[in-house]
Amino acid sequence: MQHDKVLILDFGSQYTQLIARRVRELNIYSEIHPFNNPPKNVNDYKAVVLSGSPMSVRSKDAFHPDLSEIRGKKPMLAVCYGAQYLAHFSGGEVAESNTREYGRANLSFVKDNEVFLKGINTGSQVWMSHSDTIKKLPTNAMLLASTNDVENAAYKIEGETTYAIQFHPEVYHSTDGKQLLENFLVNIANVNPDWTPDSFVEETVDGLKAQLGNDKVVLGLSGGVDSSVAAMLLHKAIGENLYCIFVNNGLLRKDEFSQVLEQYKGMGLNVKGVDASKRFLDALKDESDPEKKRKAIGRVFIEVFDDEANQIQDVKWLAQGTIYPDVIESVSATGGPSATIKSHHNVGGLPDFMKLKIVEPLKALFKDEVRRVGGSMGMDKQLLGRHPFPGPGLAIRILGDITAEKVRILQEVDAVFINGLKEAGLYDKVWQAGAILLPVNSVGVMGDERTYEKCVALRAVESTDGMTADWVNLPYEFLQKTSNDIINKVKGVNRVVYDISSKPPATIEWE
Repeated sequence: MQHDKVLILDFGSQYTQLIARRVRELNIYSEIHPFNNPPKNVNDYKAVVLSGSPMSVRSKDAFHPDLSEIRGKKPMLAVCYGAQYLAHFSGGEVAESNTREYGRANLSFVKDNEVFLKGINTGSQVWMSHSDTIKKLPTNAMLLASTNDVENAAYKIEGETTYAIQFHPEVYHSTDGKQLLENFLVNIANVNPDWTPDSFVEETVDGLKAQLGNDKVVLGLSGGVDSSVAAMLLHKAIGENLYCIFVNNGLLRKDEFSQVLEQYKGMGLNVKGVDASKRFLDALKDESDPEKKRKAIGRVFIEVFDDEANQIQDVKWLAQGTIYPDVIESVSATGGPSATIKSHHNVGGLPDFMKLKIVEPLKALFKDEVRRVGGSMGMDKQLLGRHPFPGPGLAIRILGDITAEKVRILQEVDAVFINGLKEAGLYDKVWQAGAILLPVNSVGVMGDERTYEKCVALRAVESTDGMTADWVNLPYEFLQKTSNDIINKVKGVNRVVYDISSKPPATIEWE
């Protein structure tokens, strides 16, 4: 079944992925492409959205998209930078704003009887993020909306299905943002909203059957949501021809290796567990640099995985749980404007000696969509509700070098924290939680003796996609009990702190 698609041209905005997610919440399939490397055939797309950008259209280095195949030919929505670009280079004027327009604002004028603004009233809250402002609209433009500080907050080009907005509808702070996107995509561009989890499962399984035939596939399971959902899709398509390998890198949570193995067997998957803890810890000996730790873990995982894969006769494919943000974030700044934040060892980096073809059933999905797809296949809610856990595991939650004793301490601390969240009914209200072992010893008193032991930080965040996150205001009583339990039960820890920084500027993980 062919679905209508929406093309999002990325100019480097931190919110570009949010545009794609908002569009998909409308059951419409969307794809992000760098503005300077668009798809070869834009006719495959029903509508186009131009993203925001940290760049100024007034700069000599301003990004110049080629819109010749789009503008006037396809419905187009220009957001923030896109709106300023249309104005600046099409007969309007963009100037530096007297005050940086950033944060919440409210619409003070909304043009009546406009399909684009259906259901959106004066006073609706929007989110601004720009330092330039549109002083004069482009040729043939009609004003659609204003705020008190931004006169030209929304406009359309007459004679075209081209719309432009100075605010960000994709951000939660724009309370009617989803309505506006629906107005544009469904009511103006006539995009059919038929891309659902059920349709994804059906089409993906059929596609995998056609792609793989009777070939054997090997997949590295991590215990997380992505690899588990990928495994179930493949299992539906090829059954026993899927060989799953679950590697214990010695950096998993307490008892996770045995518990997850049991869970997978209950799902009917063909799984082999491999305990390679010593091999990983040996590779990490005396290494403190976070990126080098990631690379060492990635390298050893590939070596261990390759040893195991080579024991399977005639395997042709390597399956991976790559999801869409991995694909987007792994595009370098030279290939597109969105910069890589850190290395992903599940995109690229495979050695030549693993001469296997790659199959990635989830590479079109965001994390929340992966969960919905798993739910539509009837997968265990506990597994689908698991917090994200970093590929390098506890290695990037132990700041500094890794030892078996540090891993033991952190596993015990983490178990107290995570089990406490579950017992208090807080686990499902948190997007991700974990403990961090700090390279700090502090003075304490236990009994009548002074101690000089480790300090741990607890971290719990709320998020929908991991791109932005707020720290969770956990009840003081819970934090008090958790701190007491950790200090009393975990030998080697005498101080607990709680991380109250949000992303940005802080990341979710400490390394």
